[in-house]
Amino acid sequence: MATFLLIHGAGDTGWYWHLAEARLRAAGHLTSAPDLPCDRSTATLDDYLSAATEAVTGQRELVIVGQSYGAFTATLAADRLPGTRLLVLVAGMVPAPGERPSQWWDNTGFQAAPAQANKASAEAGPIDSFYNGVPRPLAEEALRRGGRGESSVVWNTEWPLAGWPDVPTRFIVCRDDRIFPAAFLRRVVSERLDIAPDEVPGGHCVALSNPDELADRLVSYFGD
Repeated sequence: MATFLLIHGAGDTGWYWHLAEARLRAAGHLTSAPDLPCDRSTATLDDYLSAATEAVTGQRELVIVGQSYGAFTATLAADRLPGTRLLVLVAGMVPAPGERPSQWWDNTGFQAAPAQANKASAEAGPIDSFYNGVPRPLAEEALRRGGRGESSVVWNTEWPLAGWPDVPTRFIVCRDDRIFPAAFLRRVVSERLDIAPDEVPGGHCVALSNPDELADRLVSYFGD
């Protein structure tokens, strides 16, 4: 049995994971999906880390999962929590030593990602870009709960680790992602982690558009 620490993306809440959590719990695992204090403009990366780590204090056999912007917090948590068995990033912003989240876009060549995909995501509304593939009522509820904002302090904080945590790492790209196109993330993952990511069907918010397959993939990693 594992404890899955599920870390949400920018401006979101732990509710984002609720469908995947149900699947993980049905498989006999424990889950925790804390709300990060992202709606506090003065919150620090340490504040984010504390909110994540306090949720699983004393737990062993940890699987830490970070979605999108949550990768910065998840990766740091994997380094700090001694019971971490696995780190999984889902459509994650893979951080580099000394890199501020605000620099990630230019540093990864995000603007060089397929121009058509970038144009489509920029012109589409949030439901069509972030929540494509999510049933409309669920997407509207996610949009209502999200939009909490992000700390400008964290946005401009250098990622503090000198190297990648000594923790096995897996990466999941979302085949239908309109925010971070799969081909773009495959390149970033290859360059920064030197691993081959796995792919699941679904958009950027895959825990809402395809929670069962995502949860099954996470469980399969724990059994490897």
